[in-house]
Amino acid sequence: MKPAVILVGADKGGVGKTTVARALLDFLNEKNLPTRAFDTEAPRGNLKRFHPEITDVVNILHTPDQMRILDTLQASQQRLTLIDVRAGHMRVTLKALQDIGFLDAVDQGHFNFVVLHVLGPSVASLNELDEIAPFVRGAEYFVVKNIIQEAMFFEWDPETYSSYFSKVRRRGDIIIPPLNEMANEQVDLANTPFSRFVSNLDGTADFSFVLRGYVRTWMKKVSLQFENAELLKAIGVSSAGSMVA
Repeated sequence: MKPAVILVGADKGGVGKTTVARALLDFLNEKNLPTRAFDTEAPRGNLKRFHPEITDVVNILHTPDQMRILDTLQASQQRLTLIDVRAGHMRVTLKALQDIGFLDAVDQGHFNFVVLHVLGPSVASLNELDEIAPFVRGAEYFVVKNIIQEAMFFEWDPETYSSYFSKVRRRGDIIIPPLNEMANEQVDLANTPFSRFVSNLDGTADFSFVLRGYVRTWMKKVSLQFENAELLKAIGVSSAGSMVA
């Protein structure tokens, strides 16, 4: 079974990148796909707050931490590895993966590599494509629009589309709908995965029925987005839910 690396990143902060990573970890867990995660927001970490059991905080630019991630891909029991990239570090992270030779190994078929690029709600955010295009040619590349607090995304007219997206081979788009503001705030304060909040199984916590309902409905919508984008197929998972050899 071929190991897969899923990179969730953005070069702009405040676009809800870690929210996307959290939702994806819940989705993969629901599919019974064990995943380990690396949070590159060193030294504090943000993803680790919500998924401490499976997440390690690393500095992706330090050689020892690069070894912790990549030297263990073949040996790890978890065949899926998610990397939550620190805001502003997407290009330098991809450049490091190129310098290490990981991108060449992907081209040679040793690993599956999936990139979820979380864009902001302005046309200016598309300028990030110029920076990362040379590094994602061999990746399964998805554009993610995380709609935060009903913020409206720009409309991509044909001219804008061709001028920016001709630079990358895009697998598809994933749209993360907005989550009720109070529900989002309560999950954040609880420092718990979305799925655990919905299940109301976080210690002695007694989360609101109403807020759990909002989160449950939101999770179903997000899961449908991942399904429709055929994200599992890009990762290398068969329709039966097993890793493709």
